[in-house]
Amino acid sequence: MRKRRNYSAEFKREAVALASQPGVTKSQIGRELDINPNMITRWQREMTANGSKAFLGQGVARDEELASLKRENNRLRKERDFLKEAAAFFASDRK
Repeated sequence: MRKRRNYSAEFKREAVALASQPGVTKSQIGRELDINPNMITRWQREMTANGSKAFLGQGVARDEELASLKRENNRLRKERDFLKEAAAFFASDRK
């Protein structure tokens, strides 16, 4: 079984630019770059729909979410520790 190939955003943009030139077909570009011409079509659609935000990759949103969850986790730990200290303070004050 073939391993799935990953292409950089720059490679995708260059492939779309080459395919957009007059007198060149997607099949020719696909053969030259050793990729399926349907991929070029899909990349063109993505660039048209998303413009400069096309090809951001899969890890960006996940990394941002992970960082956000870590910040929230730290905040909640600080709140918990503060409440523990406050409870201990007031419990010792009553005796």
